[in-house]
Amino acid sequence: MLKKGVDYRPLTRSAADFQQPISAADIRAVTRVAFGGSADVVSAVELGGGFYNSTFKVNIGQERPVILRVAPEPARQARADPELMRNEYASVPYLASIADLLPRNLAVDFTHQVIGRDYLFQTMLDGVPAATALKSYPEQVRGDFYRELGEVTRAIHGVRGRQFGPVAGPTYERWSDALFAWFGRAAADLTDHGLDASAVTELMRVADRNRQVLDEVQEPRLLHGDLWVGNTMLAANSPVPSISGVFDCDRTWWGDPEADWPIYLALRKPGSERDAFWSSYGKVHQAEEARWRAKVYEAKHAAALMLEYHRFGRDEEVTKTNNEIRDLTASLRG
Repeated sequence: MLKKGVDYRPLTRSAADFQQPISAADIRAVTRVAFGGSADVVSAVELGGGFYNSTFKVNIGQERPVILRVAPEPARQARADPELMRNEYASVPYLASIADLLPRNLAVDFTHQVIGRDYLFQTMLDGVPAATALKSYPEQVRGDFYRELGEVTRAIHGVRGRQFGPVAGPTYERWSDALFAWFGRAAADLTDHGLDASAVTELMRVADRNRQVLDEVQEPRLLHGDLWVGNTMLAANSPVPSISGVFDCDRTWWGDPEADWPIYLALRKPGSERDAFWSSYGKVHQAEEARWRAKVYEAKHAAALMLEYHRFGRDEEVTKTNNEIRDLTASLRG
């Protein structure tokens, strides 16, 4: 245990939950490896809001606390998106255009010599989580947030790569190969968890008929993969919502910008404050081929959500999402 008087507060979870905290002793051990043998933990408080890594705000007696993020055990990770923390770490040099918004990595350990999980320490971002703070602003000014989000997204998409796929690999010469490899691994994940993967495999079969439409995308661009309200911070006490930080950049890919998560979500509620996103980002393509690709991308997002819904016991959402993939497949047939 940590020394007497230390505030150690993990979230209450069951043994069946996907996210699992590390022990108080483990927090002390990784802290001393990262900051030296004399470093000690004053407090360690697990933060909620995320759905993958276990995250702690750790006070080590310095002016500001640090953030400790701990990846799931290797056996609990998905085939489609394994080692996400390593993917984020590999992405840092390519996110230079938004470096002023990102936390700094202070220490990282992928050796599993201290604990059997990847972990890293980062600086704690200033501001307040947009997931809760954005709702406190009047609707008429929330568009300012989405306008800034469009600027951040455009800056990320401006970075060019050499091949397609996750930043940490594997990567592929063709965009279709990267997508189909991901779909194949996602189908295997669903099967591993006893779920019906036939909707995903059927979508792959139908989309393969027009693989050349996917391969019209020939220049890999950097995609964030998870940029939206829940992964941003807002400046505290600002009269309008202003983005002060971006975090959880672990799903970065090289691909078609129109396949990115913020593009998908910005398109989902036309006529709302989200429309301000396009005033800074610019418009997406409207050609028939682009609309066809967008359905494949929507299916990819749905397949990723289906496994996440299963992890958290949301069976109705699993069924609903599976049906959405079937509907998208039918529309791809033309």
